[in-house]
Amino acid sequence: MKAILLVSHGSRSPKTKEEIIVLVDLLRQALKNCHSRASGNPIVEFAFLEIESPSIPEGIDKCVSQGATEIVVTLNFLNAGRHVNEDIPAIVQAAQKKYPLIKITITQPIGQHPQIPNLFIDLINNA
Repeated sequence: MKAILLVSHGSRSPKTKEEIIVLVDLLRQALKNCHSRASGNPIVEFAFLEIESPSIPEGIDKCVSQGATEIVVTLNFLNAGRHVNEDIPAIVQAAQKKYPLIKITITQPIGQHPQIPNLFIDLINNA
């Protein structure tokens, strides 16, 4: 079973976690609408790199405890940097050693997606 682990930086602001919870709920619903009953719905969880919980290792553990055989660590980071290039891959590598039979991959940062310019245009047009 596939799992999506949405990873964000983390913040001391409670609003940030609330926004992530809403985003994950929207993602769950969108995935439910686009998957057939035969393929089942993927597991969707969230985690934070720092400050907030659950941590990335805790998020991975939660996915595995729900039966994940594949985890897509989905980066809710706009651009590459130390966290994206070093910190998160190191955490995922440790998790891969802990769960050698689970396939764990990491997406590119969201800013690398080809639809980002359209998102910015939408934000600009609605400002």
